[in-house]
Amino acid sequence: MIHRLAPSILAVTLALAAFNAAAQTPTLQPGDYIAAVVNQDVVAASEVVQRTERLRQEARQRGEAMPETAGLRKQALEALIEERVQITHARENGSRVDEAELDRVVANVAAQNKLTMAQLRERLKQDGTDYKSFRENLRDQMMTERVREREVQGRIKVTDTEIDAWLDKRRAALEQSGQINLAQVLVPVPDGAAESLVAERRAKAEAALARVLAGEDFAKVAREVSEDGNKARGGEIGLRPADRLPDVFVNAVKNLKTGQVAPTLLRTGAGFHVLKVIERQGSASLNQTLQTHARHILLRPSAQLTAEVATRRLAEYKRQIEAGQAKFEDIAKANSEDGSAEAGGDLGWMGAGGFVPEFEEAMNALPLNGISGPVVSRFGVHLIQVLERRSVDVDPKQLREQARGALREQKYDEAYKEWVTDLRAKAFVEVREWLD
Repeated sequence: MIHRLAPSILAVTLALAAFNAAAQTPTLQPGDYIAAVVNQDVVAASEVVQRTERLRQEARQRGEAMPETAGLRKQALEALIEERVQITHARENGSRVDEAELDRVVANVAAQNKLTMAQLRERLKQDGTDYKSFRENLRDQMMTERVREREVQGRIKVTDTEIDAWLDKRRAALEQSGQINLAQVLVPVPDGAAESLVAERRAKAEAALARVLAGEDFAKVAREVSEDGNKARGGEIGLRPADRLPDVFVNAVKNLKTGQVAPTLLRTGAGFHVLKVIERQGSASLNQTLQTHARHILLRPSAQLTAEVATRRLAEYKRQIEAGQAKFEDIAKANSEDGSAEAGGDLGWMGAGGFVPEFEEAMNALPLNGISGPVVSRFGVHLIQVLERRSVDVDPKQLREQARGALREQKYDEAYKEWVTDLRAKAFVEVREWLD
């Protein structure tokens, strides 16, 4: 499922996804088995084996208990059937992708993988993928994405009553919350960390909390202990509307006055936080919106680049940038895997709802010029930097369109699931027995 990140990103993200799929998806070879027939297409047993192993690796990386092989294989088969149902539907109902358009996307795939067209052909040959099959796989991916967006979006209805309720809720929240300037001490905890490491990190955060509660200067403790991009500012995040801060932060300090420190640690996916309220100001206006000028570096996990390796690589890029050994824009130009790479990762100005939620939440938590740690989204793994922020006036019509967009985003997942369920119910699916 594709959600918006920036308009220029979609085509290249799609192309890279198709490149990886084409390089990994086998055709039915002698000695292989048909695991399932889906409309006029088949799912090979070798595909199920590959997808099962990928799911097993992902579970291992997340530190989850390893599912039984039979259950994992069933999950892999169901995912492949779901994909084939969408592809076969798109072939029958999608708009035609002409050769010139396909040529441009293939060229983008080569460029984003830093390959010439001759090198791309050779790379595909080494992976056992026929160039013509690669192009047709890519065409299928493009048609599927277009049909998916058109038909899923067509299912989503937003009424004026829902828009009014959304605006009333936002207006009430702004009146109550206003703007807050927080400072934090962050002690990060890696994903999947062992209990011993979690305990060690918690102890470090508790020691920092004890110091500030005993009267030690918060900024001093932050500079000495915190491990985030705003430690040099004494941990200060900067004044911003409360709805532009993570909800867990707002809830943790909702009963605190200016100058007070949260008496307990806050645990999030990033780690342990010690929070202090630096300043509170009056409520923000619903007729104004905060826009952010940001840039990023995007790495897309694949068979050749796992999410874990991508995360480590981005963490090293961050270290190099903060140490003055490299510039953010130069690393983005050389390594980022999306359409903003040529501009040094610059995403331009964007208001609320312009990015997918996980990206926007991480971006909103950054101070000016702050650099995030690796952030996982639907598109891959990002390193994000905030360059500027500004408040702009929003007229009533724009405000209602903003509300409509936010409500459509909220309803997307449910509409997508219903769409896939309906396609599956209408499709011819025959699951066959096959040997490991």
